[in-house]
Amino acid sequence: MRSTITTRGQTVIPIEIRKRFALGPADGLEWIVEGKEIRVVPLPRDPVAAFRGQGRGQSTERLLDDRDWDRRQE
Repeated sequence: MRSTITTRGQTVIPIEIRKRFALGPADGLEWIVEGKEIRVVPLPRDPVAAFRGQGRGQSTERLLDDRDWDRRQE
């Protein structure tokens, strides 16, 4: 699939890609430069929900322990 860049720097995302990734108006894209290549990655609509379940677990407990340690150091 190909698209063209306009004089204003805009391009159209092909319909097949928009449908496959459920992209619509106001959705975000991240542009990543790797050497001589450019990758475009769709950003999740709710980044917190997308992150959920990706950690090691017990993150709240670790955060509270870290804050307690910080308070004791003051």
